[in-house]
Amino acid sequence: VQLQASGGGSVQAGGSLRLSCAASGRTFSSNAWAWFRQAPGKEREFVGALRENGSKYYAESVKGRFTISRDNAKSTVYLQMNSLKPEDTAVYYCAGRIRWIVDYKTAHHYDWWGQGTLVTVSS
Repeated sequence: VQLQASGGGSVQAGGSLRLSCAASGRTFSSNAWAWFRQAPGKEREFVGALRENGSKYYAESVKGRFTISRDNAKSTVYLQMNSLKPEDTAVYYCAGRIRWIVDYKTAHHYDWWGQGTLVTVSS
């Protein structure tokens, strides 16, 4: 499975960006998908996850501002980011695995990773 992430860039605080993650190589709709991010000098952290049944889960720091979604026809997962803050600055990674797992916030449970896309939010 290959994941291709895109959509990062520079934006001012309060602005919006939409990240995309295109998947190829296997069934898409039955898999579990997530976004993580890693800021300079920090560990990779969970941002949001999407179950095969459509349920969505978010980190407290982004709840109400970020939305994860998918388009099965395009085998693409999205992360819509609104009301961006300087502390959202990080490299964002999409990730996937065959089946949903209870411990969905832990990065090492995911089998497939995109290359990362940089988001920079200026104050």
